[in-house]
Amino acid sequence: MSEAVQSEVQNFIRETVTGHPVVLFMKGTAQFPQCGFSGRAIQVLKETGVTKLVTVNVLEDPEVRQGIKDYANWPTIPQLYVKGEFIGGTDIMNEMHQNGELAQLLKDAGAIE
Repeated sequence: MSEAVQSEVQNFIRETVTGHPVVLFMKGTAQFPQCGFSGRAIQVLKETGVTKLVTVNVLEDPEVRQGIKDYANWPTIPQLYVKGEFIGGTDIMNEMHQNGELAQLLKDAGAIE
């Protein structure tokens, strides 16, 4: 990947995660997740009652797929961002969901009505 493309991708990611309260970079879409981890991440978010969610399908763009791993220095997808901050992947989301932290974080971000 050229530096220009890498820079464009990083700008796209930064603008996406800072421009929306909740962003999930995932494989597939919320309606049709393309892997079990992405499916579980969507399920957890639905269970919290999140109403403001933007998803990015990394399977549509290999540069974004690699770029998001570089952006967070996190090797796996899905990746959840709340108010521009990297939260984690499915395991972290599950844990936060079970102890109530995720719902509170999403409520504080204005993503649950």
